[in-house]
Amino acid sequence: MNFDRKNLSDEKLLDLYKRLLKPRLIEEKMLILIRQGKVSKWFSGIGQEAISVGVTAVLDSDEYILPMHRNLAVFTGRNIPLYRLFSQWQGKANGFTKGRDRSFHFGTQQYKIIGMISHLGPQLGVADGIALANKLQKNGKITAVFTGEGATSEGDFHEALNIASVWELPVMFVIENNGYGLSTPTNEQYRCENLADKGIGYGIESHIIDGNNILEVYHLLSELKASMIEKPRPVLLEFKTFRMRGHEEASGTKYVPQELMDMWAIKDPVNNYFNYLTENGILTAEFDLALRTEIKKEIDESLALANEEPEIEASYNEELNDVYKPFKFELVKPNSVSENIRLIDAISTSLKQSMERHENLVIMGQDIAEYGGAFKITDGFVAQFGKERVRNTPICESAVVSAGMGLSINGYKAIVEMQFADFVSTGFNPIVNLLAKSHYRWLEKADVVVRMPCGGGTQAGPFHSQTNEAWFTKTPGLKVVYPAFPYDAKGLLNSAINDPNPVLFFEHKQLYRSIYQDVPTDYYTLPLGKAALLKEGNDVTIISFGAAVHWALETLEKNTEISADLLDLRTLQPLDTEAIFVSVKKTGRAIIYQEDSMFGGVASDISALIMENCFQYLDAPVKRVASLDSPIPFTKALEDQYLPKGRFEKALIDLIAY
Repeated sequence: MNFDRKNLSDEKLLDLYKRLLKPRLIEEKMLILIRQGKVSKWFSGIGQEAISVGVTAVLDSDEYILPMHRNLAVFTGRNIPLYRLFSQWQGKANGFTKGRDRSFHFGTQQYKIIGMISHLGPQLGVADGIALANKLQKNGKITAVFTGEGATSEGDFHEALNIASVWELPVMFVIENNGYGLSTPTNEQYRCENLADKGIGYGIESHIIDGNNILEVYHLLSELKASMIEKPRPVLLEFKTFRMRGHEEASGTKYVPQELMDMWAIKDPVNNYFNYLTENGILTAEFDLALRTEIKKEIDESLALANEEPEIEASYNEELNDVYKPFKFELVKPNSVSENIRLIDAISTSLKQSMERHENLVIMGQDIAEYGGAFKITDGFVAQFGKERVRNTPICESAVVSAGMGLSINGYKAIVEMQFADFVSTGFNPIVNLLAKSHYRWLEKADVVVRMPCGGGTQAGPFHSQTNEAWFTKTPGLKVVYPAFPYDAKGLLNSAINDPNPVLFFEHKQLYRSIYQDVPTDYYTLPLGKAALLKEGNDVTIISFGAAVHWALETLEKNTEISADLLDLRTLQPLDTEAIFVSVKKTGRAIIYQEDSMFGGVASDISALIMENCFQYLDAPVKRVASLDSPIPFTKALEDQYLPKGRFEKALIDLIAY
């Protein structure tokens, strides 16, 4: 292996050696601990250390790095106290996740490290968002994100590269090509000659690097960083390397030909660099021994601290309290000036006033800039706020949601518009696995609102008409808001944007231009989790949200003899159970009216809650009315049959007569 020091001092050469040696010695200790059963799982990076060392040595301490589970040298290179890492690996409180996640599945703002989730790909989009925040701040900072050759097969990889290219984001995409994705060899992962070739199609500068040569890694990354500061852009880096242990220790390496293991053992990045330094008189045996002794002493002392730390004791309150970041709601009351506007106008005004209020707020979505969005909600926003903050995106929901998380990590607020709520399925993974779980896992907020134009009644067919709120009410960590009136839409959207937790904000398309209301002209907020009692009565409690609220009102106007409480939930997560229970205990009957299909919908959980908490007050079974358990069809006759509007009146009358 050829090493070229160029202009590096002996001190810098030795610093790189220290950075290489420390994670190797920790790894050797971990292999002993896992055999002793003192650690449950370990993902070894032996043989790949030079890449992590090079990236971390080149980036400043305040520049974000997004590593994988084989990048121990990133964590040691940022000087995280070893006892905290040992506590993390043992699932103890001095770690970074309070025992809620293992190994390197965590992040830390203190050390500007953002860990992965097991789905791998989304962190590439997160890096885009972090880099976008840096670019908006014009701070000259670079972001580095790691991935393996296996994850380059994921759609998130391609989406993130495309976004970074189109937006000219200063991201180093670091591919550690170690030959195997768990046990699947590269010839079963891709057919291009080199993964660096994939950058060509996205207009991204690409490089192939010997990932086992620490000096080659350090020199090229140093040059690239300086160039990327001068001319912000993404760079794709394919590091050729090899994993000398199993994917994780339990999996072993029997699937790897022995001759391949032997070939790469000769290329060991630590041993070869050690030989180079000693042969050139830069590293003495005495210095090496002293360094190893010092590191091993730190390892043993840190491990002893972690071992002495008590096991975590489970606490209901602590677990539930950490699902969401605490948010102190600020009630902003409106003035007395109002105008009669549509639901769509209320949402547009909320966005505009929130953009004025929060200079760090960025809106992203397909066609939302000059075109103004599919429904023209952001029409005129570019002229007022500029294309930096009102951003057209490529058609790639997953990476855009992940980029929203990256913006949040780096001090911004993000709104992501799904052109139609149906399209959220292609961004489902980062919403339910990244946004929803980040605060619970390592106490990091996800300050992202996902706007969801939804609902039927417009003959738009199976892919533009769904009301899919139940996909998200099931996921702890998400908030779900679904207003039915302009006044509520404006106040609740303002609050959702203020809230540092991820919010799915549903906007029924059929209500956009059909529902008018007097709405205050200035900025105001409404609390999430509070239902609205629209009508009061004694016969029955009607519980609804979205367009079904208006359908219920039509039914009550037609049947004036029915005395009903009509609750508009407005927010589905958190759910105003107190308002539900108070009303049901008064009337003794409950009917839940939703547009979504029946099975697994929100109505099912509300029904169960009523049965569990109000059973002794009920004079009749709880009734649910919902759409058919089929996809929503296109033709009007079929859509009318699908929707519950034609079935509600009879169900309501039958329930009262029970």
